[in-house]
Amino acid sequence: MKPKLVVVLGPTAVGKSDVVQDLAAQIDAEIISADSQQVYRHMNIGTAKPSTEQRKTIAHHLIDIVEPDEEFNAAMFRRFATDSAKQIARRGKQIIVCGGTGLYIKALTRGLFVGPGRDSQIRRALQSEIVEKGIGALYLRLEQVDPASAFSIHPNDRQRITRALEVYQLSGRKISEWQKEHGFREGAFDVLKIGLNRPRPELYDLIDRRCERMITAGLVDEVKGLVAKGYSLNLKAMQSVGYRHAGLFLQGEMGLDDAVALMKRDTRRLAKRQLTWFRGDKEIRWFHPEAERKNIEATTREFLD
Repeated sequence: MKPKLVVVLGPTAVGKSDVVQDLAAQIDAEIISADSQQVYRHMNIGTAKPSTEQRKTIAHHLIDIVEPDEEFNAAMFRRFATDSAKQIARRGKQIIVCGGTGLYIKALTRGLFVGPGRDSQIRRALQSEIVEKGIGALYLRLEQVDPASAFSIHPNDRQRITRALEVYQLSGRKISEWQKEHGFREGAFDVLKIGLNRPRPELYDLIDRRCERMITAGLVDEVKGLVAKGYSLNLKAMQSVGYRHAGLFLQGEMGLDDAVALMKRDTRRLAKRQLTWFRGDKEIRWFHPEAERKNIEATTREFLD
């Protein structure tokens, strides 16, 4: 019998943490974070990590496991999350996976697309092009050769842009075609996917307020401290929403009010991309995180029984 996973997913700021904290207490579960930014140490405010008190109350996994300048990807997440799930099951606990990184959730629940091997010569050429022309030039090319992949990849995600172009140059085929052919059919777990969503004005209001709270809580000082530790603002981790915007302010490229306004806009765009990704998964059962909280619990208990 496959281990059972309860996956709680949804766009940023929708209210996933509150739901899973309550749900974990109700079903005696531990939580595996499926958030591509919460893996980084020292990055706390801008990643909206669970509080120390929350993590004491309910065990959380895959938070604070690598440094901001260390590699972390979907394959590593799959391996670590699978190991964590097995350990949780051995302790007789239920397993909740919570996050908004759709690729990580897909990697864990349905396997990973491998595709053509890496080519160091192509990678060096692409990296040189980034240095000479900027990541925007590569993203523009990706939009031209593989619009479907470009839509799902953030314009600053060097790793995924480089890999998509590498696959195209090696095989002459779009990485989105490889992924569709693979079908992500592997399944090591019996999975319930609970999606959280709200009416768009409600979600966007929560996003705006969260951005303001992060600034008030000291996001700029957090980024300043990361730079003082030697972490470059050009790191992939530091190009994420919030950290990039605080960096723009610290570098004098814009005032704080403008940086926060841009942060709000980009966070709303992130939420839209996340929802677009998740809507392609017909296994997800959607709920409002507050109005349908009892239904979430009932659906979960029915799945686990």
